[in-house]
Amino acid sequence: MTEMEKDIIECLEVLKNGGLLLYPTDTVWGIGCDATNEAAVAKVYALKQRADEKALIVLVADERDVLQYTAAPDLAVFDYLQQASKPTTVIYEGAIGLASNLTGADGSIGIRICTEPFCRQLIKRFRKPIVSTSANISGQPGPRIFSEIGMEVKKGVDYIVQYRQDDAQIAAPSSVIRWTNGEVEVLRK
Repeated sequence: MTEMEKDIIECLEVLKNGGLLLYPTDTVWGIGCDATNEAAVAKVYALKQRADEKALIVLVADERDVLQYTAAPDLAVFDYLQQASKPTTVIYEGAIGLASNLTGADGSIGIRICTEPFCRQLIKRFRKPIVSTSANISGQPGPRIFSEIGMEVKKGVDYIVQYRQDDAQIAAPSSVIRWTNGEVEVLRK
């Protein structure tokens, strides 16, 4: 069994039990949990010491997942995403089936289709979206590599993924856009 496979099995168990993960994504290392479990999402806010009116984002494996967890998204957004030069989180209106403490006050949700192999496989096997927020306490700098993650975060999760811990490539957060009727508003480049 590969290191990645062992990590995925451990992660699936933690996610099913409402626990928190520290895991690599297609951007920075993230704190994650089952995006449909309100109690698990509350643990993320508590660990990050973040006000829960600041919405978190979720990662999905493909376009079909976006269609399942949002109300009537404009399908043209998928053409835009295929042209994007870096991972892009889209703020969609009308979140469906996600933990209520995860969405914005207006019912919107930030979703990113993740292409990183570990993350994508984990999401596909879990069959639900996974929360992703940078692995830091709110107000502190986001870690760009695993070794920059603080002990408070490491001690606050139920499982730390071994895969890619030694990856020294500096990561950056995703772009964030709001897509409204074919109009793109860039919220973070």
